[in-house]
Amino acid sequence: MAASNVLENVLGFTLQNLLPVTAVLLLVTLVLAAVSLWKETRFQEKALAPFPCPERHWLQGTVDLKRIRKNPGYVLEQMIELVQRHPRCYQQWIGPFRGCLMVVHPELAKEVLKTIEPKSRVYEYLRPWLGDGLLLSKDEKWRRNRRLLTPAFHFEILRPYVRIYNRATDVFLEKMSSFAQKGEAVEITKHLSLLTLDIILQCAFSHNIDCQRVGDKHPYVGAVYALCQLIMSRVGTPWMHLWPMYRLTAEGRKFVRLYNLVHQQADDIIKERREVLDKEGREKMGRGSRYLDFLDILLTARDPDGEGLTDDEIRAEVDTFLFEGHDTTASGISWSLYCLAKHPGHQDRVREEVDMVWAGKDDEQLTWQDISKLKYLAMCMKEAMRLYPPVPIVSRRTTRDFDLMGHRLPAGATLNINTWCLHHNPTVWGEDFMEYTPDRFSSENMKKMDAYAFIPFSAGPRNCIGQNFALNEEKVVIARILHRYKVELVPDHHVAPVLELVTRAVNGIKVKFIPRG
Repeated sequence: MAASNVLENVLGFTLQNLLPVTAVLLLVTLVLAAVSLWKETRFQEKALAPFPCPERHWLQGTVDLKRIRKNPGYVLEQMIELVQRHPRCYQQWIGPFRGCLMVVHPELAKEVLKTIEPKSRVYEYLRPWLGDGLLLSKDEKWRRNRRLLTPAFHFEILRPYVRIYNRATDVFLEKMSSFAQKGEAVEITKHLSLLTLDIILQCAFSHNIDCQRVGDKHPYVGAVYALCQLIMSRVGTPWMHLWPMYRLTAEGRKFVRLYNLVHQQADDIIKERREVLDKEGREKMGRGSRYLDFLDILLTARDPDGEGLTDDEIRAEVDTFLFEGHDTTASGISWSLYCLAKHPGHQDRVREEVDMVWAGKDDEQLTWQDISKLKYLAMCMKEAMRLYPPVPIVSRRTTRDFDLMGHRLPAGATLNINTWCLHHNPTVWGEDFMEYTPDRFSSENMKKMDAYAFIPFSAGPRNCIGQNFALNEEKVVIARILHRYKVELVPDHHVAPVLELVTRAVNGIKVKFIPRG
């Protein structure tokens, strides 16, 4: 009993002394965070002073936060209003501290994207999960990895993926058939996100976890979805911006647990594949029934001196490819189907093209050769990505003084290339910039278009390496859907876009799939 009492007294004394120390450390952290925010705010105010600034509230900034909470789609409505008032650039302040320069014209976007490579600090929220992959790496490491990964997106590597696109779309169409038979509407975004995740997992890993049927009940799928939601929540919560503070919160602890789960699964797959490649040898890869996947390319990529990627680097690239490739592609497909359902005349014209491609076929599978024949579908997809760009904002941070519009921006300034505004800029697209007009992307009109007017996959040296992969995937999925169904909107379901990591609809996109007679 005496020993027990002594232990209790020691523990009690230790806890009593630790609590004040913890409180002091927390207070010091908060003070340092406040000082850091104040310094950053003063710096950005001075750096951005020469550029136009909309009305700025001392607490809310240039964005009405109360109105956004009531109507999440308001921020995009406000952006369209601002780009009409300031068609080249303007300051944006979210709350009292976070300021940046919004670039909304192709001429300025070209200057920024061609010159400034480093991403802004907001991307650092992704680093614990994605590591130092192509999205977050910089300077020589980024150039080296981009060089090593480029062969993974050669058309000879992409060609066999069409079989996966078809196979995964078969599952999606099977799921939608139950809704079609009952005449029920279905919210398509989540189902399409599972479809694109299924495709990415099979193309990147040759790994089929049947995620379309299992859904987010599968721990890996649930973890990926939750990580994306947690990151978006953190972006909008100022006191969670500092990692030490965020790590102590319930959301931060959940974030750590989930990215460790995702890392462990990726590590297991990489280890297993490395063992297979060591047994098979490089010369046998790609022969027989197994195609070369993204992981094969990563594991065998070599510098001229024979140096390859480490397991950590490989995992970072796979996680990056997974993150960037499935949700953005699902967004592109969702909004393309929405636009085609909203404009049945264009849908009919696409279906005529699809029927011509299928003429004489014995099955429903699209081939690699078929994809290039879907020219009007490509125009419709591009116009949908203009109106609803999958990634609405790309952010950069200057590392040296930078001249823009005759003004000097110092190192450390944040510039956001606002793709949403750029794609809705009336000085670029005309007074009908809100209209869905696929002919904007005819071959004749594309020749006259500024290369930086339409940038759904970003532009410049750090453009999206997987854009051809995504476009091919989207064409196969949409063509297969329209070959089997007519797509109609649900009249009483309001669809409004909202600004997140990708462009989503506030309440999702509901459609009816009507079987073709």
